[in-house]
Amino acid sequence: MKELAKNYNPHEFEDRLYKKWCDMGYFKPDPDEKKPAFSIVIPPPNVTGQLHMGHALDETLQDIIVRTRRMQGYSTLWVPGTDHAGIATQIKVEESLRVNEGKTRYDLGREAFLERVWDWKNRFGDRIIGQLKKLGSSCDWSRERFTMDEGCSRAVRAVFVNLYNKGLIYRGHRIINWCPHCLTALSDAEVEYKDQPGFFWHIKYPIKGEEGYVEIATTRPETMFGDTAVAVNPEDENTKHLIGKTLILPIVNREIPVVADDYVEIGFGTGCVKITPAHDPNDFLVGQRHDLEQIKVMNDDATMNANAGKYEGMDRYECRKALVADLEAEGYLVKTVPHDHNVGVCYRCGTTVEPLTSDQWFVKMKPLAEPAIEAVDNGSIKFIPDRFSKNYYNWMNNILTGVFPVSFGGDTVFPHSTAMPAVK
Repeated sequence: MKELAKNYNPHEFEDRLYKKWCDMGYFKPDPDEKKPAFSIVIPPPNVTGQLHMGHALDETLQDIIVRTRRMQGYSTLWVPGTDHAGIATQIKVEESLRVNEGKTRYDLGREAFLERVWDWKNRFGDRIIGQLKKLGSSCDWSRERFTMDEGCSRAVRAVFVNLYNKGLIYRGHRIINWCPHCLTALSDAEVEYKDQPGFFWHIKYPIKGEEGYVEIATTRPETMFGDTAVAVNPEDENTKHLIGKTLILPIVNREIPVVADDYVEIGFGTGCVKITPAHDPNDFLVGQRHDLEQIKVMNDDATMNANAGKYEGMDRYECRKALVADLEAEGYLVKTVPHDHNVGVCYRCGTTVEPLTSDQWFVKMKPLAEPAIEAVDNGSIKFIPDRFSKNYYNWMNNILTGVFPVSFGGDTVFPHSTAMPAVK
């Protein structure tokens, strides 16, 4: 009788046994229709790189559930696959180009760069699948999918057309999160917030026909070229006398009205808020209520456009510096106050996100949320453990009240914040 080795050598067993399991079809669902069915679709790992310990834990937990159901007699299916991760993968390829070759995607050109991306996908996609198999994952590999496979792409198109034909998808001009580096819209889920040191610049806006002025405070003076009003709270005794007056926008010398809106918090700051509907989510809503013009002052790469006058072509921060100097020189700058605040950055590249208006596709969520709530109410869908149904109801009810319209941001569809107007 052969003695067992003192140390376990996985190379002697694991690959051989795993191949046998796959060859024998042990991971495929039982065709017996009388058996109860159980299925899991793997959260497809991104092909941005190889798996990490978090993946190992997640796949192990799924495998435990899948194998348990299989032993309990269920016809069990675990569908494997990988996710193209769109822009996230592009960023990785660009980083590799820059570090290893000192080149950008523009140096290569579109077709050559696409070839590089597919090479990356093949390299890391194959590595990920190999890692999943090394973990012993009991997936049905005959059903492996990549999110850009023709079948998946066709399914996405079919769903989009179906929702469009039902009137659930529409085009809208709304405020979005925009990454000037990735040149893409971002969902709220793709924006991270970091504390950054900054300033409040207090600026004089002269009152037309009078000697006085109103004082506004802003952390983003470069957006003032897009100001189309100043708002005050109608209940604020200190500022309500300004309602209906006309102001002269400094440097630009364009006339803008003072409007009454309870968005302005009484007692906060100067009590007067510049309204830039094309570059701020709350200002966008104020602009809709008062039918204000939307003036976009930046290009997609966060350089200033023609609406910025002599600052056209400058980077937003370069413009900020030059504009503040000009405001001070012309007597419009009251003071500069240091201020730390949360700034949204792109989770992929770390670039500060710019809120701006854009034409995007949106989904009307109410007709979709109502049957989704009913399915849980009548027991068709059950949450385990049950306490998670509370989170689900909160999310769905927010959608019903218009708090979370949904737009196509980045690679997928995510709920947006209250910065977005409610859809019917």
